[in-house]
Amino acid sequence: MADRQIRFDDGAAYEGMMGVWSRHAGNLFLDRLAPRPGLRWIDVGCGNGAFTELIVDRCAPAEVQGVDPSEGQLKFARTRPASRLAQFRQGDGMALPFPDDRFDAATMALVIFFLTDPAKGVAELARVVCPGGLVATYAWDMIGGGFPLEPIQAEMRALGMKPPLPPSPGASRLDTLRALWTGAGLEDVETWEIQVQRSFADFDDLWTTSVMGMNVSGAFAAKAPAEIEQLKTRVRARLPADAAGRITYGARANAALGRVPK
Repeated sequence: MADRQIRFDDGAAYEGMMGVWSRHAGNLFLDRLAPRPGLRWIDVGCGNGAFTELIVDRCAPAEVQGVDPSEGQLKFARTRPASRLAQFRQGDGMALPFPDDRFDAATMALVIFFLTDPAKGVAELARVVCPGGLVATYAWDMIGGGFPLEPIQAEMRALGMKPPLPPSPGASRLDTLRALWTGAGLEDVETWEIQVQRSFADFDDLWTTSVMGMNVSGAFAAKAPAEIEQLKTRVRARLPADAAGRITYGARANAALGRVPK
């Protein structure tokens, strides 16, 4: 299983593939949160800083701390304009390097299914946020087919290939998110769906950004070129282009928010 887990260690590759999807969902997520300015934020699992930059650009924060285990992702994050305010450090989302009540808002964008113990991760978010503060997440509905790479992964499964998966793919279900948030003692818990779409210039654009932007080498390593071409043919048929050659399709994330009791 370990060799077929989704891994994002290349910040630039992530930017072209998942970073774009993340911002589409992240903007709608922040629309719903509507946070007041001047908050102290922590972005857990910040990756290459795609969502962190939205916090800096949209939320007028007093402080932003980004935490991620991948130094390769953090290296890219530190090149972003957001680094004029945001600080990025290596760390574990299930053991955050901050004291209790340190922040006003904690977010986890497209991360909760990467945690081996999601409940522990949510408890850490709640721990570092002060009373009355906000704890929120959005994550692709992996089990429900909302993952942006689902069109490719569905065809991989049809051909007997095993697509890469995160350690806890069911953690992003709406009912699971609600249980995690209430289980962490958070109040005023809300959950909702986020629907997004993305367009690619043509099939080659989609294939390159989607397949090369993630670690699928474990799934493809033993496959003959003819099998890979068969997969591409099936994906092309699943996602037909418009008259201009563009390919547009959607993805779905689930979100949750709650507040630390006062």
